[in-house]
Amino acid sequence: MSIILTPSKKNQKHFLVILFILLSLFIQSCSSILIDDRSESEIITSKIEELKTLVNINSDSFGLIRGSKLVNYNVNQIEKEITLDFNKNLSYQEFREQNTKELYEKIRTYIGGNAEPYSLKIKSIGIPIEEFIPNIFRYSTKIDSSRLFKYQGLRPNAIVTNISKPINIKNGLSNRNIALWHSHGLYYNYKLDRWMFQRARLFQTIEDLGPMAFTIPYIIPMLENAGANVFVPRERDVQTNEVIIDDELDDDNFIIKSKNDRKWIKGNDFGFGKLDKIVNSKTNPFKSGTYSTTLSSLNETSSATYIPDMPEEGEYAVYISYKSLPNSSPEVTYTIRHLGGETKFSINQKIGGGTWIYLGTFKFPMGKNSDFAALRISNKTSVANEVISTDAVRFGGGYGIIERNGKTSGKPKFLEGARYWLQFAGINDSLVFNINGDSLDYKDDYQSRGEWVNYLIGAPFGPNINREADGLGIPIDISLAFHTDAGISSSDTTIGTLAIYSIPDIDSNNVFPNGISRLANRDFTDILQTQIVDDIKSKYDPVWRKRELRDALYSEAARPNVPSALLELLSHQNFLDNKFQLDPRFKFDVSRAIYKSILKFINSQSNTDFVVQPLPPNHFATSLTDEGNILLEWKAQLDPLEETAVPSGYLVYTKKGDGGFDNGIYVKDTSFLMQEFDENEIYSFKVTAINDGGESFPTEILSACSFGKGVEPLLIVNGFDRVSAPIAINEPNFSGFLSMIDAGVPDKYDIGFTGIQHNYNPNSNWNTDDNPGHGASYADYESKIIAGNTFNYPELHGKSIKAAGYPFVSSSDESVWSGMVNLESYKFVDFIMGEEKETPWPKAYGDSLLGKQFEIFPDKLKEKITDYLNSNGNIFISGAYIGSDLFDSKNDSDIDFARNVLKYKLNTGHAVRTGEVYSTNQNILTSNVKLKFNTELSSKLYAVEAPDAIGAINGSENILRYSENSTSAGVLFKQNYGVAALGFPFESIIDVEVRDELIKNILKYLLSDGNKK
Repeated sequence: MSIILTPSKKNQKHFLVILFILLSLFIQSCSSILIDDRSESEIITSKIEELKTLVNINSDSFGLIRGSKLVNYNVNQIEKEITLDFNKNLSYQEFREQNTKELYEKIRTYIGGNAEPYSLKIKSIGIPIEEFIPNIFRYSTKIDSSRLFKYQGLRPNAIVTNISKPINIKNGLSNRNIALWHSHGLYYNYKLDRWMFQRARLFQTIEDLGPMAFTIPYIIPMLENAGANVFVPRERDVQTNEVIIDDELDDDNFIIKSKNDRKWIKGNDFGFGKLDKIVNSKTNPFKSGTYSTTLSSLNETSSATYIPDMPEEGEYAVYISYKSLPNSSPEVTYTIRHLGGETKFSINQKIGGGTWIYLGTFKFPMGKNSDFAALRISNKTSVANEVISTDAVRFGGGYGIIERNGKTSGKPKFLEGARYWLQFAGINDSLVFNINGDSLDYKDDYQSRGEWVNYLIGAPFGPNINREADGLGIPIDISLAFHTDAGISSSDTTIGTLAIYSIPDIDSNNVFPNGISRLANRDFTDILQTQIVDDIKSKYDPVWRKRELRDALYSEAARPNVPSALLELLSHQNFLDNKFQLDPRFKFDVSRAIYKSILKFINSQSNTDFVVQPLPPNHFATSLTDEGNILLEWKAQLDPLEETAVPSGYLVYTKKGDGGFDNGIYVKDTSFLMQEFDENEIYSFKVTAINDGGESFPTEILSACSFGKGVEPLLIVNGFDRVSAPIAINEPNFSGFLSMIDAGVPDKYDIGFTGIQHNYNPNSNWNTDDNPGHGASYADYESKIIAGNTFNYPELHGKSIKAAGYPFVSSSDESVWSGMVNLESYKFVDFIMGEEKETPWPKAYGDSLLGKQFEIFPDKLKEKITDYLNSNGNIFISGAYIGSDLFDSKNDSDIDFARNVLKYKLNTGHAVRTGEVYSTNQNILTSNVKLKFNTELSSKLYAVEAPDAIGAINGSENILRYSENSTSAGVLFKQNYGVAALGFPFESIIDVEVRDELIKNILKYLLSDGNKK
């Protein structure tokens, strides 16, 4: 039997050309055996011509990136040099010492022995390819000092320093300033006379919001946890309330005190002024009023206090403004009073004056309360007679106020593009955001971002219109534009990650204003893309595409006069890419990769060692000692991707009652004993890990309440860890996200959701951004914050348990199944299961990397619960999938556990939509009690879209039914042990009094009153 290999029609032309070349080479080699009277240079030239033909037909033949072509060459016989000039595409390739060496060897071997005396240079865009190797990846190659970015002159102190945080970051990003922004935003289109987004609503998000769901919850906090100050040209606070207090002496919200000659006086220049609800395009808010000054003193002799009247309780970002003057103090102390106590900041007023400077986000009460909602400035410093200034203070993000053609956007500021926030922030219009005649907002928006970076710095790095213009004096180290570019694929692979930099600036200079090589842009962009793709391949998708490392004159890459990159993480138009983008786990890991790339680049620029901040601790648990004190314990979580991310200590944050969290207490070990507290008061805790690189994200929030020595607590176990994307389906004629079946679970909150998808036809093409075809989604939620898993439900459950008369402690579920917490030490255990259920990774074979997550009852937990109940224990369990996750697994042991241990069966999943429940057992809830749990998307509480109907079996009884169809919503069992189970989450019950009544009666039924006080 013979096999004939025939190339496809698509490749027949290339196949025949390559075959012709190979035959020609064979004939030439045969003839050369006889005689070759050509000169050395003619032979070399002939071989290079062959190489050119071969490479230009098929760049893969030499392992070159697609589209690479040899466009020119030179053979210099006198200098014995061969130079090969490739087109720009070759520069899009990643170069490291090994693959660079291999490419040189391949080409030299191909040219042949006649070229042995010649040196060889392979170039693209006129640069030898070895120069494309980033400094950080040079081990045997000499470091290129020409691209090491140095601040000229003495670097100023950090603009903002949190002096209440008890950590010292040595190898992170302390006193580094990073400019970062997330894609586009709402803009005004004059031609259409409408405010609109700059991209299409696809797959339940939009590029104007999607990257924001990475930067605000993840990237910015990670950078700040490493010690950096992060500057954003769009509103970063999603709080839609806003309170602005100006330094008006007749305003009773602004209180000044002074002694001797340290009075507050009005400055001689412009400052922030009170604004109307609508601000026209010509108004600069920071040239509409004045500012105030006093002189510093070694002892406090004057102060200024701002007291907001908050419209509602909540988390608010705090922004300050001041004037930078020739003799401004570099160490002005600001104190913020909030529900967690006081947090102090040291502000370097020599830089950054005349705009909004972000301090932090804090919880404040509703109304006017100077004890728990105030900002105070002191004139006490280490040097007397320096100038201290103050202007307006702002709490919260608020709604847009910049008008275009007589109308504002009517949306929260965080939705708007950079052009409008920069005006609100007092940035120079003619230099930064109004360089197209106040008529092309779309163009002004994307051009303004890079010029804003330059304005933050000022001369000689100022805006490109005038680089010598005064700016704010903030030495920005790096800038990053985060986007998700377009592209559609019908295959089962993602579009992948594209990274863009620009060697020339907009004036075609290849150096920064201080003469440093703009190849630093490529270094940063290469590190960024490599880190992201490597981490994604390690955890999510082994074949994630690493696209071009592209040199292109894009505004956001070319305009900044500091190292910069434009990241196109994935494609917002491609369905598979969005399966990743919408997953909070992916968002966290990609954000961590971006933070790490910035950390590594900046430290490589100064040749200093870096340490990656740790991952959050796990196995968190609280308990009461014999003396009634509160004991906290946890374990370190190591990062398999980063060997330096090892904790050296921890911060324990505490919240009393309904207050806010304090500034944290440093502890060296993995436990903390709280001995001073008020009995009968609920305390909540979270723990972060720290090292020389910074601070991790926190653990889940656990709570405890002690009634004193000798009173045994009940246990609350938090088993609700799940965060996930909506469920997806991908069929040839129907693909997309089915939020009505499973909306997924946001990590704390979601700010990228526009509305549910309504076009599921993969063959439906894009027409306009308003009619974008496949993936088209509604817009009814795009200005709303969607609550997800806030990881603080033990406090909510604990409040009801305390109201019933019992003390309590809480733990994570992994602390239970690992044996760290012994269930048999407690008479009653409350299992919080929320919307926990087994969840795959975004791509099918990602399961083989890390496995599925969030199984509601892992085998070890089933064993612990079974042993506990067999020892006469009592449990209360509630969750939307406590039945379906067991029965849908088709695992006999899961079904047996449900039927014979927990004493319930699954009647149906997706039982109801209304969330209304009535009681069938008057001992649990009387008939006049109206129980309703949340099924609607909101900013306050996650929605339960698919509760289970669970039925009685093997001795249990139905106690609750859904009003919608009378299916069973809860069961109760009490014989040798006790079980109360709800097919919906207890914490999702809207009415607090109903929650309290329900848990009180369940406890009364299952327990004696021996522990009640």
